[in-house]
Amino acid sequence: MVKQEKELANRPDNTAYTQQRLPAWQPMLSAGIIIPGFVIIGLAFIGIGVALFVTSQSIQVLELDYTGVEQTSPCFKCTDQTIKNCVCKLDFNIDKLFEGPVFFYYGLSNYFQNQRKYGVSKDDTQLSGDLDNFKTPSDTCLPYRYDSQGKPIVPCGAIANSMFNDTFKLFQIVKGVRKQVPFDGKGIAWWTDYNIKYRNPSVPVLKNAFNGTVKPISWPRPAYELDTSDPANNGFINQDFLVWMRRAALPDFRKLYRRITDGDYAKGLPAGNYSLEIAYNYPVLDFDGRKKVLLSNVSWMGGKNEFLGIAYLVIGSLCIVMSIVMLIVYAKFKFPEED
Repeated sequence: MVKQEKELANRPDNTAYTQQRLPAWQPMLSAGIIIPGFVIIGLAFIGIGVALFVTSQSIQVLELDYTGVEQTSPCFKCTDQTIKNCVCKLDFNIDKLFEGPVFFYYGLSNYFQNQRKYGVSKDDTQLSGDLDNFKTPSDTCLPYRYDSQGKPIVPCGAIANSMFNDTFKLFQIVKGVRKQVPFDGKGIAWWTDYNIKYRNPSVPVLKNAFNGTVKPISWPRPAYELDTSDPANNGFINQDFLVWMRRAALPDFRKLYRRITDGDYAKGLPAGNYSLEIAYNYPVLDFDGRKKVLLSNVSWMGGKNEFLGIAYLVIGSLCIVMSIVMLIVYAKFKFPEED
């Protein structure tokens, strides 16, 4: 009797919802629905794929390798690490207008920013401007936590220590005279990185926050002097630093260095001769890496990406083929029965 009362007490209410008696609609899939559906989806995907592929083909990309491995390379002399402050020049020609806005990237190959220990080698609390972690960096920064004298490294960690430090200047050669192309380095980092994730310490003079600390081992200057031309572009909100700290997912990657949007080059780079002056500092030969620069413009779909258009074309074509196969099978095995 007691057991029966407990069962009655635990029984759900006798409603359509709790007893799963709500009205439902279930599609009845048939050849008349599936085959036209595959055709429509296939044609839609093919149309999108054609649009993406044609748009991607219209995007201009100029790639220049300046690793300097080949002896004929203008940067071959700079691969000798005993030479300090080495500068090399790459001359190139643009046949037609390189439509703007033009984006200037640097690229690295065989560089694994996605390696696990490398990826965690930073102190997020320190990078958010917490002065306590300036004196005692997190253990995750090892082995770039303290220098040989026991002074804390700020910013600490392998990611910051390996920051890319080659610099570039682009010149247009007009009647034998070099005319510098202006670079715009503002806003090249993600908005969330600049405004939320990374912050400078709340001190009147940024330099004072770094008292008692040392710069990363591989850096030529401390964090508060990363940009000597713009005091607001220093510390942990330096645009180049923010771009580098956002790790790449693949070993071959490119990162935005500057935009070309001002002055005589607002509409792009005119056809003509150009010279790229490179301050060669970043070593890559020790791990068989390569360095390059890329000039590219964008479209409504972003940068050059042929894979996306090809993927849509392949899937759309498969849908059309499958609809034809299903139509043949349906005609062969179903039509006689209906007659």
